[in-house]
Formats: sequence, C-alpha cells, structure tokens
Amino acid sequence: MRRSAFLFFKGLGLLFAILCGIGTAVLGWFDGADWMNIVTYSIAVTGLILWGWYHFSVRWIDEQLKQNIFTKFPKEEKQIEEENEENFFFKNIREHKWKTIAFLGIILIFIFVSFIADGFFSGRTLVSFLIFLAFIIFMGVISRYIKGTKSVFTGISVLIGLFIIGSLTIPGFLTLLNMKSMLVFAAFLGLATVGQTFVALLGGLDLSIPFVIGSSNVALMSLISKGVPPWLACLAVLILGLLIGLVNGILSFRLQGQALILTLGVGFFVKGGVQILVAMGTFSAGTVFGVVPQWMINLAAMNGKTIGLPIPPVIIIWIVASILIIVGLRLTKWGRHLYALGGSRLSSSRLSISERGYWIGAYVISGFFASLTGILLLGWSGGGFIGAGDIYLFTTLAAVVIGGTSLLGGYGGYGLSVIGVLILQIITTVLIGWGLSWEAQQFILGLLIIPMVALYARSPHIRSQI
Repeated sequence: MRRSAFLFFKGLGLLFAILCGIGTAVLGWFDGADWMNIVTYSIAVTGLILWGWYHFSVRWIDEQLKQNIFTKFPKEEKQIEEENEENFFFKNIREHKWKTIAFLGIILIFIFVSFIADGFFSGRTLVSFLIFLAFIIFMGVISRYIKGTKSVFTGISVLIGLFIIGSLTIPGFLTLLNMKSMLVFAAFLGLATVGQTFVALLGGLDLSIPFVIGSSNVALMSLISKGVPPWLACLAVLILGLLIGLVNGILSFRLQGQALILTLGVGFFVKGGVQILVAMGTFSAGTVFGVVPQWMINLAAMNGKTIGLPIPPVIIIWIVASILIIVGLRLTKWGRHLYALGGSRLSSSRLSISERGYWIGAYVISGFFASLTGILLLGWSGGGFIGAGDIYLFTTLAAVVIGGTSLLGGYGGYGLSVIGVLILQIITTVLIGWGLSWEAQQFILGLLIIPMVALYARSPHIRSQI
C-alpha cells in the first residue's frame, strides 16, 4: 500500500468523522438537548466513526495492517520515488469516475431539494443525509470483498440506505399504514414488471404494457357494467392480454430489432380500439363508471384482508408470483433455456432451443401480467380509466434496469427486478414525504435513476465472458 493511499484514507476518515460530530451537535442543539449531552454524544460519534473508518476501510485495504493492530504504517513497503508515484486521489477518481459522479449527484440533489422544499433543511435532515452517505461509503468498501455478483448486494444496500433516510426524515414513515401503502403500490408495479423482465432477458423491450393495463382496466369495467359476470369478464380480459402478447411476440420476432417501436404501435392500436368499442352508445371512452364487486375491491384496497388477516391480497399475489417466477427461472429447464437464449442465440440454436417459441412466450407472459395489473387496479380505483397504466410506461423499464437485469439479455432475473421495484417505490414515498410537487418529483426521480444505475458495478455481459 502506498503512503499517499494510506494518508488519503486516514485524512478522509478524519474529515468525515469531524463533519458527523458537528452534525450531531447541530441536531442536539435543534432538539434542545442539554449541552453536556451534546458534547458527550458529539465526541462519541466522532470517535466511533474514526475507529470504524480505520478498521473497516484503511486496515482492510492492506494485508499488513490486518496483522498488527498497533501498526501505523506497513513496515515492508517498496521504495517508490515520490515524483513517479501517481496521485492516489486522482487515480481513484479516474478509476471510479461513474461512482464519483453518482456520489456528487446525490449531494447536489440534496442541496437542490433544500432550496425548493420549504422547511426541508434542518439539523435532523442534515445529519440523516450524512448518515446515508456514510452508509453508502461503508457498503462501497464492503463490496470490494464480494466475490460473486454484486448486483444483489448493491441493490439491497441502496434499498437499506433509502429506508434509513426515509425513516429519519419523514414522520410516520415506519408506521404500519405507510408500509402497507408502499407494498400495495409496489405490488402493482411489480406485477407489471414481470413481463418486462422476461422480455429483457431475451434482449427485447415491451412498451405496450401501460396501454394494455389501461385498456384492460376500461374493458373490464365496461363488461361488468353491461351485465357480464365479473369472473367471466376477468377471464375475457386476461385472454385479451394473452392475444396482445401473442401479436407482439409474432410481429417482433419477424421484425428483429424493431421491438421497441412495434410494441409501442401495438399499444396505441389496442388503446384506440378499446376506446372505440367502449364508446359505442356512450359519450365517454376514457372513463367508465360502474359498480365494482366487493371482492375485487378487497383484492387491492389498503384495508383489504386475506383470510381474515389485515394484509391486502394484492401483496400476497405479488409475493407468491415472485417466488414462483424466481424459482421457475432458476430451477426449471424453461428458465435455463431462456437465459441461454438471451446470452447467445447461436449457441442456443445449436442446442435445438426454439428461439421463436421462447420469444413469443415471453411476450405472451408480458401481455398476461399487464392485463392482470389492469384488473387489480380496477379494484383499487373503483372505476375504469384508459390512462390507468400511463405511469408504468417507463417505470417498468426503470425497475428492470435499476435492479440490474441487462437489456442486452442473458443476465439478471425477476429477483433483481423486485429490488428495483422496491427502490423506486421508496424513492417516490420519500419525495412525497418531503412535500415536493409532482414536477419536482419527476425531475429528481430522473436524476436519481442515473446515479443509482452508475452505483451498480455491473458484471460484464455474458457474451463477453464466453
């Protein structure tokens, strides 16, 4: 370990510990704590961070420092001329430029929110943000020693970090009602993301998902209002979703490389067609009102119950579907062939794996889960709305990417998409809790997606490892 590296890490730790100590003092002053408690806790926080930084960061970097707890500097160090030694600070900036940009981006976002949100900046939020940064740095150091894939570790670390900053800055964040609310909305997004994950594993995209969700929502309400039994109407809508997925799969397979535009076109076609059919004999096609069956409302309502338990059934549906999908992708022949096809089509063809069948099958699954999401959203909203799926146009794609699934195919899985869904949901909840407007939420959400994707030390694509 070079002397410049050693001194850099020690100096960085000292600076960070002092800042956290000052932050603790400011927080105690804002809360009106006794000055003796303020001094005691500030010194304790500074000392604890200094010790933790030295033992979990500096000492872990060099093997010689692990051997002797009293070692201040490696005894056996190769003599390197100072003029020939590259500056350690700039070297690390160059080697980890994307992570550095992400780190600075998070700091800039905090400053931006402090200016645009009235009453946001306080001693508590400042200390909470410093704790969040400390956690991110600590997880970054630990990730150096993760031998396997880092996507899951990074995703869980970001998830825990966001949970920490939300619980520290938003009153009531940890309440049961808020937890239930976040899980319900995450369940909707998670079910809509199933199809996008399957398609992405093959290197494709499906932008018809939001239009299928909205069309299913309106079509189901229209059928129920016309006297069709609810169970039969749900079955008809699910079959519609399967047919739309079948069309997407067949056309996109024949027109390779045009899946994005093609599925977008199919989505507009379906949306317009359903509106035309629903509008016959009425004055409105965008919204359909009627009486939603109570059992459908119970499926998606915040106060819904599952076998008497105060847990909305939509959460259970998502959990069960997630387990089945994750197990199916990893342990079944169909799942292994899907990964193989996404990794290398040429190799898969030599193994007699039907590219056409798997490609169409992935889009059929996408259409089915998009329709299922539209059905469940009807129980939540209480009325059919053609724009019910608009918010899922890019959030499904963002959840897949943030989770760590490669859009080139062959790498990732639905387990990673679940992590991406939870990250997006917590970010949304935190921004709402901070009192930001819808426009500011979209602006910050877009800025956050970029650094969070950069924080993921992506594994090289499987094709580059063969």
